[in-house]
Amino acid sequence: MAHTPHQHGPQAPHGHHHGSGQHAMDWTEMGPYLEQEGEVMAPLYRDVAHWLAASHPAPGRILDVGSGPGVVSCLLAEAFREAEVTAVDPEEYLLGRAGERAARAGVADRVRTQRAELPDGLDALDPADLVWLGNSLHHVGDQRAALTAVARRVAPGGVVALLEGGLPTRVLPRDIGFGRPGLQARIDAAEQDRFTAMRTELPGTVRETEDWPALLAAAGLRPTGSKTFLLDRTAPLTDHERDYVIAAVGRRWGALGEVLDPADLAALDRLLDPEAADGLARRPDVFLLTARTVHTAVADPA
Repeated sequence: MAHTPHQHGPQAPHGHHHGSGQHAMDWTEMGPYLEQEGEVMAPLYRDVAHWLAASHPAPGRILDVGSGPGVVSCLLAEAFREAEVTAVDPEEYLLGRAGERAARAGVADRVRTQRAELPDGLDALDPADLVWLGNSLHHVGDQRAALTAVARRVAPGGVVALLEGGLPTRVLPRDIGFGRPGLQARIDAAEQDRFTAMRTELPGTVRETEDWPALLAAAGLRPTGSKTFLLDRTAPLTDHERDYVIAAVGRRWGALGEVLDPADLAALDRLLDPEAADGLARRPDVFLLTARTVHTAVADPA
């Protein structure tokens, strides 16, 4: 259950979860944004947790690999009330926020934190009955090797739940009333190129066909299903949801200044102007529509 500063790939996320080689980032500045994103996406993640609970045995131990500030870790603890959840992330600051969130949510007795990097640090972790990977795998150069490392951390009969893929996020109609219609579609294309460049620059990167069930099988797991989950927040958004959309647009779209044409940049500036009547802060038609796909696989007993 991804929490991401830039939403990459077909699902438009996401991710702060990272392997070696990711550019340095100011996590003290990113932490609140990642929590905001997780909170807005929480209904989707709860749907995922209910699906996992209905289709697989209740886990006793859960690893949230690439947990960030622990929003999803706490949601998993709420959904699986008998489970111990370990939030796993390489960033101490984010793990500190995860611990604070667990205390506020009343689940600190069942949520612990562990500093570890995907994939090399996973071997130090105890095996788990459920391993959650939310938009973290695509930040590792060799995804096949990373999944193999994850598979070693799954107890016999346990489950890996991998969130990768989905649909681009939409927040505005095709024609926003100014500029050239189809702004979001052009931004999607630019983000795809940026995502490809990010993957290319990772250490030890290996190009893979993004057939996630096949990659799970190659790691020695048995695929058991895939399901896409929808987050559909129609206009008018709550203040919290609108604030998230403004922050996400500023971070994602604003990072494309070198590739967007001048007309699209002008439209983006207008959308981000808090005083503009037809900007994101004031226009009545802002919505939030996205989809995330989860793939599951089990570790069969030897």
